[in-house]
Amino acid sequence: MREMRRFKQALTQEQCGEILERGTFGVLAAAGDGGWPYAVPLSYVWRDGRVYFHCAVTGHKIDAIRADSRVSFCVVDQDQIVPEEYTTYYRSVIVFGRARILDDPAEKRRAIEALSQKYRPGFPKAMAAEIDGSWERFLMVELAPEQITGKQARELMEQEQRA
Repeated sequence: MREMRRFKQALTQEQCGEILERGTFGVLAAAGDGGWPYAVPLSYVWRDGRVYFHCAVTGHKIDAIRADSRVSFCVVDQDQIVPEEYTTYYRSVIVFGRARILDDPAEKRRAIEALSQKYRPGFPKAMAAEIDGSWERFLMVELAPEQITGKQARELMEQEQRA
C-alpha cells in the first residue's frame, strides 16, 4: 500500500478509530462490473477493529465483493468550506481491507445487533423482531482492515496544536 503523501497531516490510529466510531455513514468502494469503480454510501458500525455493514442477498455491492474482496471504505468526519481562504477544513479516514460475508449465524447475529443498536438503541424487542423477520433477506459483511489512514486539513492541525 502507498504511504500517505502528506504524512504530516496524518491522523493517529486512535484518532482514526474515534472517527470510525462516531461516523454515521461511509462510502464503500469496490471493483464493479467490467472493472468500473463502484462506490456506494452505506450505514455501518465499527466494532472490535472491524467495519460491519449489511446488504441484500443479491445486487451490485455483493457481486463486487464476491468477485474481489479488496475494498476501501471512507468516512468523512468534517467538511467545512472556508471560501475566504479558498480551502476546506476536512478530516477523513480510509480503511483498506478485505470484505467477508459472515456465514456463521452467530457472527451474523452479533454484527446485525451491533449495527441495529447503533442506529436504533433502546428497543431490543423491536430489534429482535425486525432481525428475525428479515433474516433470510440480508447478508452481513465484515471489512477487516489491512491499512487505515486518516488525514486532516493543515488548518485543523494548527488549531489542535494551539489548544
